[in-house]
Amino acid sequence: MSETPAYTPPKVWTWDKENGGKFANINRPIAGATHEKELPVGRHPLQLYSLATPNGQKVTIMLEELLALGHKGAEYDAWLIKIGDGEQFGSGFVGVNPNSKIPALMDRSGAKPIRVFESGAILVYLAEKFGAFLPTEPAARAECLSWLFWQMGSAPYLGGGFGHFYAYAPSKMEYPIDRFAMEVKRQLDVLDRQLATNEFIAGPDYTIADIAILPWYGGLVKGWLYGDSATFLSAQDYKHVNRWADRLLQRPAVIRGRKVNRVSGEPHSQLHERHEASDFETKTQDRLAKAV
Repeated sequence: MSETPAYTPPKVWTWDKENGGKFANINRPIAGATHEKELPVGRHPLQLYSLATPNGQKVTIMLEELLALGHKGAEYDAWLIKIGDGEQFGSGFVGVNPNSKIPALMDRSGAKPIRVFESGAILVYLAEKFGAFLPTEPAARAECLSWLFWQMGSAPYLGGGFGHFYAYAPSKMEYPIDRFAMEVKRQLDVLDRQLATNEFIAGPDYTIADIAILPWYGGLVKGWLYGDSATFLSAQDYKHVNRWADRLLQRPAVIRGRKVNRVSGEPHSQLHERHEASDFETKTQDRLAKAV
């Protein structure tokens, strides 16, 4: 291993704004709002405030899957939150999610609005509200929730660990990249072994476990996360994960859900805000450009 400059931690840590890599402008060691800004509210029961990161995609995929099943109560307005501009620190957003992370959901279908934050919590909330994509039989439910929480606990090693040091840190450092690459490959092996004998993550049925894991680990093996990381990690070797991801990515609801709140990629894949089902046909960035 190559030599790196020795670092001795100070007795008391202090915040260095210039030492946070790509996201230094929005990372800070305190919580709370930085400015006053109310959130918009549309006409549908569910109001989503998000961005098409892997965590954001979980919820829009779930909502599109629910609508595909005929659950009209799952109609939603998806409002774009530009985290690079710090919009997650507006007072309205902090009121929905005190942790200032996307996605955040407000359910206004009842007499009193209900806030739900953390993507895994939103998936469980929606699954229970509509009785879909979460088994009710105890063993199957336990398996599904175990894999859902596996994703919630594992993804920080992928995103905040490997992804940060491989793609976003101010400089490349061998030790953290090696450490987190090893862990991500172990996680991919966990999934590959599970999918070797199961059609979907938690068994024979498509569930919120698949919806949660696809944007992270499906995106990784398909080469959509962190530059050339799929090549670096030999992601093609995980053939069962690739088979599973390829199958899910053909689902119409997954295709639609991945477009919502997307602000990068091909214009036809970007639907900055979603307020009606027809928006997929009329308001993607390529359609808007043609209309000008």
